[in-house]
Amino acid sequence: MGEGDTDGGIVDVWCCARHSVTTADTTAPMAVAALLQWRNWIEDLAERFSALAPPSHSAVPASSVDPWHWERACTRLVTVVADKTRAESGWYGHCKQVLGWFLAYNGIDEERAREIVESAVGSRFDSWTAPDVVVVDTVSSRFARTVDGDR
Repeated sequence: MGEGDTDGGIVDVWCCARHSVTTADTTAPMAVAALLQWRNWIEDLAERFSALAPPSHSAVPASSVDPWHWERACTRLVTVVADKTRAESGWYGHCKQVLGWFLAYNGIDEERAREIVESAVGSRFDSWTAPDVVVVDTVSSRFARTVDGDR
């Protein structure tokens, strides 16, 4: 794989059919390695979601949780996704997906989660550019306020 072939993804042993599919003897182990990378990422996210969930994430409505919990979670998730994807092409699409998954984990329905993430992230991230501290702070603050009901 050449530099940039991963398209902002978590799985870096598999690029696309054109670059990754060759012979069965070469492709099969690469596919297994890619699936293991994805599984490890999902398991890592499950642990992070548990650790970042507000203390009462299932007992009370999201809007009654201290916004600091949402802001902290967003900051950490954006940072880890940017790092894991190396902020390559389109990395922010997966970042939005992860933020949506986190909200779903915390009982927020899919449509509302999509609104929250879009309001917070919008077009503030760019391909090939890791967000700086100011941008992450802005997104995380907006994320927390939007979860809290401010649209």
